[in-house]
Amino acid sequence: MDQNLFNDICLRQLTLSGVHEGETVVVLTRGSERAEYADAFLWAIQQRGALGYHMRLPSPAGAAGAWAVGDSGLGALPLAVDALKAADMVVDCTFLLFSPEQFAIQEAGTRILTAVEPPELLARLMPTTELRERVETGAELLANATSMRITSPHGTDVTYQLGVYPTLSEYGYTDTPGRWDHWPAAFVFTGGADDGVDGKIVLAPGDVLLPFNSYVQTPVELTIEKGFIRDIRGGANSSGLDADLLRSYIESFDDPRGYGMSHVGWGLDERAHWHGLTQFGGGMGMELRSFYGNVMFSIGPNNELGGPNDTACHFDIPMRGNSLYLDDELIVDAGELTVPEMRPVNRR
Repeated sequence: MDQNLFNDICLRQLTLSGVHEGETVVVLTRGSERAEYADAFLWAIQQRGALGYHMRLPSPAGAAGAWAVGDSGLGALPLAVDALKAADMVVDCTFLLFSPEQFAIQEAGTRILTAVEPPELLARLMPTTELRERVETGAELLANATSMRITSPHGTDVTYQLGVYPTLSEYGYTDTPGRWDHWPAAFVFTGGADDGVDGKIVLAPGDVLLPFNSYVQTPVELTIEKGFIRDIRGGANSSGLDADLLRSYIESFDDPRGYGMSHVGWGLDERAHWHGLTQFGGGMGMELRSFYGNVMFSIGPNNELGGPNDTACHFDIPMRGNSLYLDDELIVDAGELTVPEMRPVNRR
């Protein structure tokens, strides 16, 4: 993307995020990654009349990768963490999610915006206040529910007992002290009780495996008891390849908590494409987490919600064509949202 265009969308983002004169904004990068992001955000910070600077961390040692979640690169740099805690806003171009340092920065009242997706995707899925309102409608419904049931024509029938963990929303910008968000994003989620998820989930061809950044090719049956996956196998008449890959990946962490059930919710952005993995290499998959009417469940850490599981093994799995009920009220009907206030104007 042309740098001037990138500057413009970063300015629009910081305007939505309420950056104003007198604030301090830090842009955080790592190694040589996303230098153009830092340039664009620093320019936009100046245009908003705020003070800004660029904090660049060393490149990560080894090959843990962004999806060995929880290692921010800040663990041995308490002075850097203090500087980020002193800022009004941090633009995170490294992926701090699930790290102790992220939580400490938020607890200090600093708001955090993660921006790691390709610029073209950031532009196409620019947040809007209208989308925020629809996401917050969903969050209110979810926060008031005591149970969630997910079903599908492929055999999924799983129940989550709710109420233990808070409901979180992502709509792609952050103007509230201590809030984290991810640009782009448009979904709501919570977590089931640690021992309160039971049933079966059947992944069907076309469902999405993140961080594999791939589409399910062969059915996978997951048996869940008391909040943990107890069995992973290929579906009937299946080669079992996707089941083998999923099982092998979790086993590689040598951590039984990797089988724990994490957050669960649904997507609301009608502009997001299910086929998004075919573009820009898929980025980090935020488009797939957000596409309209998907039901997404996650495996692994729940410390983002305040839970005890901080395993580095994490999967997000958006599914197509599923139905979701809150306290027996149908909220997502085979991939279509039923509540008018959650639907875009042209679908009401």
